Amino acid sequence: MRLARGLLFVVTVATTAACRQNDDPNGAEALLAEARDDDYRAWLRAPGYEERRPSSAPHSDNVEIFVNDVVEDALADDGLSEWPVGALIVKDGYTDDGTLELTSLMQKREDGWYWAEYDADGNALYSGSPDICVDCHDSGSDFVRAFTLP
Repeated sequence: MRLARGLLFVVTVATTAACRQNDDPNGAEALLAEARDDDYRAWLRAPGYEERRPSSAPHSDNVEIFVNDVVEDALADDGLSEWPVGALIVKDGYTDDGTLELTSLMQKREDGWYWAEYDADGNALYSGSPDICVDCHDSGSDFVRAFTLP
C-alpha cells in the first residue's frame, strides 16, 4: 500500500509538472523582479478593478489587477487598435480567505505578448507564450481580457 501511494504521488507530481509550460524560467524571474522592484502594487489599478474582486478566471477566486504607466497612458488615448510595446499588466490571485495564490504577468513586446505565472512563493509555473495563455487570451482586446482598449 505504501509503495502504491508513493507511486501515485510521483505520477501526480510528474503529470502536474508536465502540464506547465515554463519555456523561459530566467526571463520569467527577471520580469517578476522588474515588476516588484517597480512596486507594481502602487501602480494604477485596471479599469473595473479598483479593488480586489471575485473572478471566474483560472487565476484564483479573487483578483487585483495593476497596470504600468505605459498602459495608463494608453488608456487615455482613444482609438488604439492594440496595446503599445512595453505595456505590463500584473494580476494577483487570492483564495477566498485572502491568501495570495498566484501572480500573473503579461508584457507586450516587439514580437507579441509574453506571459508568466508564478505560485505564491514566486516560482514560475508558466512563461513565454504558453499555449494555455495564448488560447484563453485570444478572445481578448489585443489579448487582454479583463478590460478593453480605449
